[in-house]
Amino acid sequence: MAAAEKTPLDQDWILQREKAVAWLRVAFAVLAIAVIQLNPSRVARYPTLSEFSLGSFLLYSAGALYFARKNRLGWARVGAITTALDVVWIALIVYATGGTRTPFFFYYSFPVITASLRWGIKGSLPVALVGVGVYAVMRLTLTAESGGEPIGIDTIVVRSFYLIVLAAIFGYIGEFERKQNQKVLALSRTAGQVAALQERRRIMYELHDGILQSLATMILRLEACRSRTPRSELDLDRELRDIEELTRSSMKEIRQFLAGKDTQPLVHGTLTERVRDELQFLRDGLGMRAILETEPEELDLPPDVEREVYYVLREGLTNITRHSHATRVEINLHQLEKTLKGMLVDDGVGMDIQTNGDAHGVGLKSMKERIEKIGGKLSIESSPGAGTKISFVVPLTS
Repeated sequence: MAAAEKTPLDQDWILQREKAVAWLRVAFAVLAIAVIQLNPSRVARYPTLSEFSLGSFLLYSAGALYFARKNRLGWARVGAITTALDVVWIALIVYATGGTRTPFFFYYSFPVITASLRWGIKGSLPVALVGVGVYAVMRLTLTAESGGEPIGIDTIVVRSFYLIVLAAIFGYIGEFERKQNQKVLALSRTAGQVAALQERRRIMYELHDGILQSLATMILRLEACRSRTPRSELDLDRELRDIEELTRSSMKEIRQFLAGKDTQPLVHGTLTERVRDELQFLRDGLGMRAILETEPEELDLPPDVEREVYYVLREGLTNITRHSHATRVEINLHQLEKTLKGMLVDDGVGMDIQTNGDAHGVGLKSMKERIEKIGGKLSIESSPGAGTKISFVVPLTS
């Protein structure tokens, strides 16, 4: 099975881990040189080999740190190589600085820790066993002892047990950390997908409630112009000028949308005026009887409520002109102390909400979501031949 493709988050986590490992390796190398400087008797038997092993380990550590910081290597692929080099170098340092009596036995814990970070217990235990094997060979052959009696077999067993237990503990911790990181990365990917979906929905509603409604209005006005052409050239000229202005406004909205700006600005306090303009077109252009009743006459609503209510009413009026074949439409807006009640009624052909509710695309859904976004509730009552009634209640907050 092919390996899963790494996401940028996966790659970033791997890079940060390898940087930490590289810094830790440099610290081990510097500490080893400092220990030998304080206790030069440790290199009395093999001074040249000791200097070479310690110096080359420091250079190797510095090079690994450089490449990790510059992100020059694919560390996910070369982790096995660096782990093997760590084991070899540490074995050489142990051999050159006293064999089983070396002060650097605990350095075997370094490749064990790095293997646990990379592969969990599947990596740490094999590396620990390799270290135990190398250490045991040195004790049994006695070729690297730096004078005096070799340490006892019981000490070898205790140290080997310590290294294996350490490998198991760090391996378990590494496995747990890796699983937790996978969960975090999965949640991050899910959050990214949700954010992308929300952005697509936002774009859909921006286009539908703004630009597409403007284009639908232009179509309706063009139809009205065609029906009135023989009657009044002055009315036709006025209507064409309005369509021209609406077209320019739609083009401006598109440019604002592409620039990431708000494409549907609504000046605060103009809700009643904007709704009257919409109804005037229904009266003058389509010959409908359009009624607007507000209490009080001029509403005083919070800006977010005013904006969402306007686009809900505009969507409802657009649906009426396109689908209902109505002759009468009425809008009632009643502002109370803590709520706004609204109603949009027409005497058109109506619809079966259960079977035909999706026929109007995102329109009805966007109306509900806009009202719910400001904490309100919207209901639709309709049946074939009986018109449609849209009601909503919105809480008013300061």
